[in-house]
Amino acid sequence: MTHAFFATTAKHMESLLSAELQALGCENVVEGRAGASFSGGLTDAYRVCLWSRVANRVLLVLAHFPAATPEDLYAGVYAIAWDEHFHTGDTFAVDFSTSQSAIAHSHFGALKVKDAIADRFRTSFGERPSVRTEQPDVQINVYLLRDQATLSLDLSGDSLHRRGYRDQGVAAPLKETLAAAILLRAGWPEVAARGGPLLDPMCGSGTLPIEGAFMAADIAPGMYRDYWGFQHWRQHDEPAWQALLEEAWQRRERGLGRLPDIRGYDHDAQAVRAALANVERAGLHGHVHIEKRDLEACAPLRPDLPGLVVANPPYGERLGRNAELSTLYTRLGGILRERFSGWRAAVFTGSPELGKTMGLRARRMHTLYNGALECKLLHFDITAQWFVSTQPRPLTNAQRSESAQMLANRLRKNLKHLGRWVKREAIHAYRLYDADLPEYAIAVDVYQGDKRWVHVQEYEAPKTVDPRKARLRLREALGVLLDVLEIPDNQLFFKVRRIQKGHAQYEQLAATQHFREVREDGCTFLVNFDDYLDTGLFLDHRLTRAMVSALAQDRHFLNLFAYTGSASVYAAKGGALSTTTVDMSKTYLDWAQRNMALNGFSGSEHHYIQTDCLSWLDTPDAARRKYGLIFLDPPTFSTSKRMTGTFDVQRDHIALITQALRHLSSEGILIFSTNLRRFKLDIHALPDLVVEDITRATLPKDFERNPRIHHCWKIHLRTPQ
Repeated sequence: MTHAFFATTAKHMESLLSAELQALGCENVVEGRAGASFSGGLTDAYRVCLWSRVANRVLLVLAHFPAATPEDLYAGVYAIAWDEHFHTGDTFAVDFSTSQSAIAHSHFGALKVKDAIADRFRTSFGERPSVRTEQPDVQINVYLLRDQATLSLDLSGDSLHRRGYRDQGVAAPLKETLAAAILLRAGWPEVAARGGPLLDPMCGSGTLPIEGAFMAADIAPGMYRDYWGFQHWRQHDEPAWQALLEEAWQRRERGLGRLPDIRGYDHDAQAVRAALANVERAGLHGHVHIEKRDLEACAPLRPDLPGLVVANPPYGERLGRNAELSTLYTRLGGILRERFSGWRAAVFTGSPELGKTMGLRARRMHTLYNGALECKLLHFDITAQWFVSTQPRPLTNAQRSESAQMLANRLRKNLKHLGRWVKREAIHAYRLYDADLPEYAIAVDVYQGDKRWVHVQEYEAPKTVDPRKARLRLREALGVLLDVLEIPDNQLFFKVRRIQKGHAQYEQLAATQHFREVREDGCTFLVNFDDYLDTGLFLDHRLTRAMVSALAQDRHFLNLFAYTGSASVYAAKGGALSTTTVDMSKTYLDWAQRNMALNGFSGSEHHYIQTDCLSWLDTPDAARRKYGLIFLDPPTFSTSKRMTGTFDVQRDHIALITQALRHLSSEGILIFSTNLRRFKLDIHALPDLVVEDITRATLPKDFERNPRIHHCWKIHLRTPQ
């Protein structure tokens, strides 16, 4: 017997559903609004329930009738021989939706439908079935459009996106049907057919890798469900259903043998645990690899075998701040360009503007909805022809405004003013300009190595400033810098300096690992202009480092929150008996060790400890040694997951200084510094100490225009009288 059916799906997924229905052998497939109609036997409908990857529900159409009034609706429903579909002892529920109709309230419409069904049973049998909203025996669907009702039996019973393998998730998980649509739009079936791998570097609870494995291994997405809307339906064909299940299990066994490499990574341990549990429930243990791994550690397993990278990075205020998200997308784009040449990539985002920071031009784009949120699926071919610069394009001289000449004049003036000092003091890295003119809110640092490199940071404009005007000013400034400093554009590096908290300012932007050497006061340091907001060398601490060197002779030196270890290099150069360099980041601690080795300091007297400084100060290991010189330059604020609680330098500086002083020898010196501009040292909380404000003495000439760049104190124990 041939029936009429309608399969529902999300907006903009109708064409995928239509193609899928045709591939499943359905007849008379017609794409419609939020779904597609088709015809066939019950076996065809069961097959769609079991195998559709993008349908939400499969509806068996029972009747069409006009329903301009509640009475018409009631009569149309009452006319159905409901006892042919379920018994009085069964349960039922009604899903009612309405559009452009006189009956405008779905709850009222659902009540009229329930009343009509109950009254029909009561009239015929003297009793009525019960209503159960969760997993009823029979689910009835009514759709009212322009006063015309379509009454259907919901064979799926529950939304088909509920595959049965996901018991737990993380923030903002993708629906399984949406994940499948992303993979289909990205061409994953074709990539998998030729043996190409799939990698999701931000896999969350693992939905994309699991759906990718289902496709590649020919696994029916509905085979793990234990509830269907047809199971208690009186006309259900159980033998036909069991035959379909048996076929699906056989196809699964054959398909798993040809499954390509499928991997999901995530930096969040909770997400990884959820993904591993979901993979287990999906029957894919040993077939889909899930691992805790930072984005920077993502790389192809086989560089010679291109595949598909698919990612659903955060894109909303609920999931992250805009500044952090822009950095995340920039990092993702850099990793794709540098490590995944020849691959395809598909990035699903609700903020397509963030995609522009990736340095890749999308070859096409699809619109899909994540719930009510319109999102874009960006498709990339990771080849050089699609690479674009994320740097703002400088304006030529002919395009610049008159105020750009003022900037050029100021830069030349600063070059002349600082030039003699730079030459006399053999300065190789210095600040040339720091928002001297309000129209051009940038900081410009010049680094002189085998070439002249210029590192530009734009201070994020207030929301009151027109973004287009700010962008135009920036492009003017970059053009002027190239002209005045006489450098090609590949020696100019640009960043946006937003308000950051804690270690966010140290987060990676890219992964080029391109280091240059720069000299300072007889020392050599590695700097990186590409990968981080800061370069690895804080120029405003030039004189502070020189003071460390002068004080370090014959002392044991402790460098807390050491960053790239530049103060440790100066201490070793000054004759320290030993150096201990402590930082939470392995990346920066390795960088510090390289800086030390570059300057000839690689002996066993130099120690490197990767840990949270706050916790380490309370350990027995830290208590074993007293230090004659401690450099303490903590972050302004930190919420790192590797710390216990939070750290706020204004709130917690006394406790931190007190902790550090326990490790200071009786004649030792502590140098405490912070970049919090409004910082106030609570001197009254340090009554037994000599506290000397050395901020002015540690302010280099190139930072005199910005005297609040840092605060610095020299602290030591008061000598008994």
